[in-house]
Amino acid sequence: MPTKKIKINRAPVLTLWAAIVAERLGHTHKTALTLGKAVAGLNAQAKGQRLGIFEKPKEKPLKIRRKGEKPREEFVSLLGRQIPTVRVSGEVRAVIKDEVIDPESVAKYLSQKFSDDLAEAEAAMRDLAKAFTPEKLSANAYSLYEQFRPNVPAGEKGWGTKGELDLGFVRSLAK
Repeated sequence: MPTKKIKINRAPVLTLWAAIVAERLGHTHKTALTLGKAVAGLNAQAKGQRLGIFEKPKEKPLKIRRKGEKPREEFVSLLGRQIPTVRVSGEVRAVIKDEVIDPESVAKYLSQKFSDDLAEAEAAMRDLAKAFTPEKLSANAYSLYEQFRPNVPAGEKGWGTKGELDLGFVRSLAK
């Protein structure tokens, strides 16, 4: 049986993988979706800065306010990134640029980007995540992503370019 290969940009692949890793590490599905989106956003920001497309943002505290409540910023470590989070109705949500990430919007984004291939891509990545203890997965999640991420040209011309995600290769890493 031929292995499934998907033409897709790296950002949704990283978003999905980071969300699956976050779930494997004990976060709820909704929290994991927001963390995955934040990891992909932080990686894109860092790459944009390296390419000279984006300026480095100035450090500033979160300004999110709810009914006089001062937000308590906490950080979650995922795929080598420290992700700012806040609690919303008792649940952890990642934050980017003072905005709480909506898990439903992340689910919609993944559905649009992966289209009919989302379930199969998710299954392959879940199998890979389950092949490791949470501790080993936490330590190796980004290097695993680097092995299976879609290949795209380096540099500014590769920015936003679709590459090929080989689900057979993702599954082979679980063995």
